[in-house]
Amino acid sequence: MRQLLHNKKAVIGLAILVLIILVAIFAPVLTEYSPVKRVGRPHQPPSWEHWLGTTRLGHDVFSRLVHGARVSLAVGIGAGLLITVIGTVLGIIAGYKGGVIDEVINFFTNMVLVIPNLPLLLVLAAFIGQASPLVIAVILGFTSWAWGVRVTRSETLSIRQRDYVKSAEMLGEPGWRIMAFEIFPNLISIVGINFIGSIIFAVIAEATLEFLGLGDPNTVSWGIMLYNAQNASALSVGAWWDLLSPCLALALLGLGLALVNFAIDEIANPRLRTGGMLARWVGLVSAGEGKL
Repeated sequence: MRQLLHNKKAVIGLAILVLIILVAIFAPVLTEYSPVKRVGRPHQPPSWEHWLGTTRLGHDVFSRLVHGARVSLAVGIGAGLLITVIGTVLGIIAGYKGGVIDEVINFFTNMVLVIPNLPLLLVLAAFIGQASPLVIAVILGFTSWAWGVRVTRSETLSIRQRDYVKSAEMLGEPGWRIMAFEIFPNLISIVGINFIGSIIFAVIAEATLEFLGLGDPNTVSWGIMLYNAQNASALSVGAWWDLLSPCLALALLGLGLALVNFAIDEIANPRLRTGGMLARWVGLVSAGEGKL
């Protein structure tokens, strides 16, 4: 945690994430307008009364933006958590147990990896109809765990050969305890990277599905804002604020998560840390030679 707080990427990324989370939490305080009621003229440009203008139906864009952050974050975190839990559990079991269990898990993992993810999501969402955010999160969670299994399994195969794992086995500790208290703590960095990456994927995938009209139009989220702006031909009529606001929000959230992800990768990967130390050492050597 100390290394994370001293990493510039992590600090900037965390600041962005905290800002978005606070906006989502205090959405009713930040705006006096309801996100689902008409409060102005259609496609009214940004003004002091409506900071980000209004939609074709006269809804306040800023109000829909801050309230939509709740749904988009909930789907991203919920789906990301489900993806991470499934991938971590199956990956640890496959890597530690080996044998038939490993082969069965690998079979299903390879099968999920072979199927293109986005077309599968489109087919499932279209089959369900107007999917709610909860349904979208569940679909994402149960169709996107394969990558996490492969990465976690690979690292578990390495950790299971360590001396402390062998010592625990010789002491007669049960397998579930070894996996939970000996192997899992050494996978925290990989799990963290998997979780953050899964959130980014889930938020973008949810916005994509809703933009294509496969979400619930009565929901207030960033994806539904994009869908409504497209149907209203916002750019054609010059209402750029209707489309640009959710796009910038999604880009800002993705930037914050990506920066934190890069920072965790730098801290967890010794090669990246060594590369930074080597660069500083070369700089110091060069400065010393310059003085000589």
